[in-house]
Amino acid sequence: MKATHNPSITAPVTPADLLRMAALYLRRHGWHQGTYYNALFPADHPTPPACAAGAIGIACAGHRVEHFSQLDGDTLADYLAALAAFVDYLDDFHPLFLVDEDGFVIDEHTSPYSWNDDPTRTAEQVVTALESAADEWDRLHTTGGENR
Repeated sequence: MKATHNPSITAPVTPADLLRMAALYLRRHGWHQGTYYNALFPADHPTPPACAAGAIGIACAGHRVEHFSQLDGDTLADYLAALAAFVDYLDDFHPLFLVDEDGFVIDEHTSPYSWNDDPTRTAEQVVTALESAADEWDRLHTTGGENR
């Protein structure tokens, strides 16, 4: 390496990092059910209480996002990867499947939206699930702190 070479000192952001950032966001700014963000806060408010998916969106974009379709390509890929890691965790540890009137499962995966909006859900459960999903992603994808 030449003396003028400046190696990168940053690692890529992983889905686990984004899930932890979403959990921290909810701890700092509050949790919400029913929509991405609490409608009592104006649209230009930068840090409204959010649902789990809304907090993941803010962790990815760095600002409030009304719908994932507003994200650019790389940010959208990060959002979808973090949301998928969260869904995988929920499927394994907190399954909540939608069933039709005949008893058939409508969706094979736990909806993070339905799970977040369950009337018995608490903010602490959501934050803990985001942090646990991050730990699970790390367990499955890293070895000794290095990506597999």
